[in-house]
Parts: sequence; structure tokens; C-alpha cells
Amino acid sequence: MQELVKRLENTVEFLKEKLNQIPEIAIILGSGLGSLADLITDKVEIPYEIIPGFPVTTVAGHEGKLIAGNLRGKRVLAMKGRFHYYEGNEMDSVVYPIRVFKKLGIEKIIVTNAAGGVNKEFKPGDLMLITDHIGLFCENPLRGENPDELGPRFPDMTMAYDREVQKLALNCAEKAGIELKTGIYCYCKGPSYESPAEIRAIRVLGADAVGMSTVPEVIAARHMGMKILGISCITNMAAGILDQPLDHKEVMETGKMVERKFSGLVSEIVSCWG
Repeated sequence: MQELVKRLENTVEFLKEKLNQIPEIAIILGSGLGSLADLITDKVEIPYEIIPGFPVTTVAGHEGKLIAGNLRGKRVLAMKGRFHYYEGNEMDSVVYPIRVFKKLGIEKIIVTNAAGGVNKEFKPGDLMLITDHIGLFCENPLRGENPDELGPRFPDMTMAYDREVQKLALNCAEKAGIELKTGIYCYCKGPSYESPAEIRAIRVLGADAVGMSTVPEVIAARHMGMKILGISCITNMAAGILDQPLDHKEVMETGKMVERKFSGLVSEIVSCWG
């Protein structure tokens, strides 16, 4: 783990040389949701492949670059593309950017994703504020030695998603005239979509949406004391709810359909998050 700490320091020093100023808020953009980055002004774009310690994303809809700049008066650092466990990455690699962000001095993070709707009252195109998650299937990114400089050995996950920021997000949505659902996100490892039987079980557990990301990053961010806001874009209904097969193309198409609504909401939240 001391090797990890040294790698983090090297990455942070590299990024400090590239950035004009330290960002206030980090944003992780999920599948098909990268258009928010187009609203960032005074940009500095850094491809993942030149960043020491960063993996390279391999999934369609994840372009693979950090974009730093200004969004509605706030300094932001956006990940246009994330890393998934199912790509063959170890969990240390999946959450590596989160640890870098915190070491850079960023205290706030917005985590977004494309998700399947488990709640039958949802429909593709809905946005859901994540109030909690179910990560029982998640390989915990904190497994192994725990350097004290990263966080406590046993971090509390009771309020992983900051409640005050959730209120702010709901107020911003109302102000913008955007319907924002609320619900619980369930993590599954992927890359295969869940079976209809698994979705029925997940619904019994209390989940409203399901996906293959977010929970590892939230655990790492909570471990390091960051304030976290999570938003899911419901891009399809989960397996067995509709009588049709699932296709990643639908995820991308729905992301494109809601990009204006999604970008408007996140921009409004960024501008109001003091």
C-alpha cells in the first residue's frame, strides 16, 4: 500500500503541473452522459493514457480523458469515462482517480451513471437521485492494508450520500422544472446484464435501479471523507420487466436523448453547491 501512496503522489504532482488551478468539484460522467463536458469553459483536457497510474477505459461511451475548467462559476474536474471492474481492472485501479482527486484537494464529488430501472414506476429517460446503495456484490476497494493517510480502517457508510447535498439537488431540480426521482442503486459486477430472476431478487432487497459502477467509487470517496452526490440516468428497464432483450446501444441512445436535461440539472447543482 505504500507503493500505492507513492503512485498517488506522482499522479497528483503530474496533474498539478497540467492544471491552472485546483478544482472544487469532481464529476464522474457515466455511459452516454459525457456531453456535460461540452459546457465546461476554459478547458484543459488530459487523456488518461498520459496520466501516470491511470488505466485506460475500454467501453463505448467512455471517451477517456480528464477535463478541467469552469462550469457555472465553479472550478470542476470531470472524468469523461470511468473504469469498471468488469473490464479486468483491479479495484485499486477502479477507485484510483477518486483517491487522486482527494489528494489534489477536491472535497466534493458528483458520481453519475447509466442504470437499469428496477422500480416499475420508472421509465427510460428518468433521472434518479441516489439516496443509498446496495453493494453486496461489490469487491470492496478497501480490502487489504489500510494506510491511515487514506482514511479509517472501518469507514461508516450510514450517510455515504450527503443528505444536505441531496436537498440541494432536489431544490435545483424543482427550480429547473426537472422531475428528479429518488431511490436506491444496486451494484452488480457485470459485464453480463442481470437475469430476470436476479432483478426480482434485487427488487425484493429494495433497489430501484441497478448498474455496474458507482459503488466502488463511493466507498473510496467516503473512506477519504469526501462529500458525495449520486445521480442515475435510467437508460433502460432491467431484465424481465419488458419483454425484450437488453442492448448497450439503448443505453447510449437514451443518454443522448436526456443529455440536455441531465446537463442542465448537474450544472445547476454545481452552481449552487457552495
